[in-house]
Amino acid sequence: MTNNDILRRIHYTFDFGDSKMMAIFGLGGQEVSREEVSNWLKKEDDPSYQECSDTLLAIFLNGLIIDRRGKKEGPQPEPEKRLTNNIIFMKLKIALNLQAEDVLEILGLAGFILSKHELSAFFRKPDHKHYRECKDQVLRNFLRGVQIKYCDEIDLEAGFE
Repeated sequence: MTNNDILRRIHYTFDFGDSKMMAIFGLGGQEVSREEVSNWLKKEDDPSYQECSDTLLAIFLNGLIIDRRGKKEGPQPEPEKRLTNNIIFMKLKIALNLQAEDVLEILGLAGFILSKHELSAFFRKPDHKHYRECKDQVLRNFLRGVQIKYCDEIDLEAGFE
């Protein structure tokens, strides 16, 4: 999955407008223009498409954590220069305030079954003997499950069923 795919899915799932996307980047410590956000959200075949770097996605995810959970005391985390699916998965888990059971339920909504042990392996340090690399398939299914869970909630809050 590309960083732009992830950004697009989060944008769509939570129905964030460009202003909200800009505000989240701002919370992460990066001022961005509406045009930049728009270009990151475009499809690859659009001439205005621009690639979203690992650092920019890390800034956005850090901003999403602050937006959803509040700013923590002390110095804010530095955005990663190199993102992995494991780091992205962890940041989304933190932003959405999810426990392991919640993550497994969300994966289940997308029809993807994983054991608690398999899941915990994704959140270990890379040098841990039980660490496991999170593949695109897992992250894609997690984002799909988040979309199913949160889009339904947004629709219900708006009075749609």
